[in-house]
Amino acid sequence: MRIFTVDSFTDTPFRGNPAAVCVLEQAFTDKEYIDIAQEMNLSETAFVYLENGAYQLKWFTPINEVDLCGHATLATAKILFEKYPLDSDTINFTTRSGVLSVSKAGNRLEMNFPIGKLTVFEGRDKILEAFLNEKPLSVNTDKDWCIIELENEALVANFKPDLNVLLSHDKKAFVITAKSESEDYDFVSRFFGPAIGIDEDPVTGSAHCYLAKYWSEKLSKNKLTGYQASKRGGYVECECLDDDRVLLRGDCVIMSEVLMEWRNHVTINV
Repeated sequence: MRIFTVDSFTDTPFRGNPAAVCVLEQAFTDKEYIDIAQEMNLSETAFVYLENGAYQLKWFTPINEVDLCGHATLATAKILFEKYPLDSDTINFTTRSGVLSVSKAGNRLEMNFPIGKLTVFEGRDKILEAFLNEKPLSVNTDKDWCIIELENEALVANFKPDLNVLLSHDKKAFVITAKSESEDYDFVSRFFGPAIGIDEDPVTGSAHCYLAKYWSEKLSKNKLTGYQASKRGGYVECECLDDDRVLLRGDCVIMSEVLMEWRNHVTINV
């Protein structure tokens, strides 16, 4: 097994969203995945291995497996393109969200993901209002996701969350967002998921599957750039397609590599 750490959705070290990428020779058990993810202690650890000629990709937080992770997928593709001999400029991953492809796109990588479809929540959400300390402009949901539009960019950037409030909510992944006041990007966002072991995620690719469609409809444009206003910060280029897919583009910086001997004992060589 080889382990890498990669900063995703950035071209600058110590920015964007750090992910661990574990390149395996074979599948591990769920317990081993969780143990490694807890050891890496990042929002997501990706596990990739070849099976019958196809790349299998899994994502784990320090607590559990997730259905979709953008920044760890981007990081995995970066590692495979740069550290392993590949015959193609496109990698197809078999995942819990179907087959996902990542292609080289100039100096960036381009992920082809399913677009996120939201339903408007019509009633009042007292837990969210307590969390935000105000009434949001709109609340939109899908499965475990909750996308919340606030009045302006400053409210998103300056928001100080009390994450304990969210633990009693039936949703697990919360995104606050607003229209941009900058010419450099179209919308701004932040992500919180304390129930899944992520207090605040620096840059969340899967959230932009929803944000791309949401802001595309509001701004009447198919190509947008989102800025996630976490402490580390990062940019995600988005393009909504006609087939319920979205292209998410970004760069990565490979930060480190750790070689491990696994199973009977662990020896780490840096």
